[in-house]
Amino acid sequence: MIGKIDINNPDERGLLPYPVILAATKGDPDAMKIVMQHYASYIAYLSTRKVRDEYGNVYYGIDEDMRERLQAKLMRVVLDYKLD
Repeated sequence: MIGKIDINNPDERGLLPYPVILAATKGDPDAMKIVMQHYASYIAYLSTRKVRDEYGNVYYGIDEDMRERLQAKLMRVVLDYKLD
């Protein structure tokens, strides 16, 4: 994989570097790991569900099934993405 993420550069905070995206689309496991880590908190947010117990108390938890499905979908989309 080519390139490093410079977290001190204000122009790059919150964005994945192009070399990481390029490497991930070619199937580089290290780049894919960086992409998955980048979106981990958003995936956790999307898979958070509200659950009530028998006493009516509300709890929030991550639906592991949904989280795994979203991660698999992200990996498929990254690998299928065509860069010009």
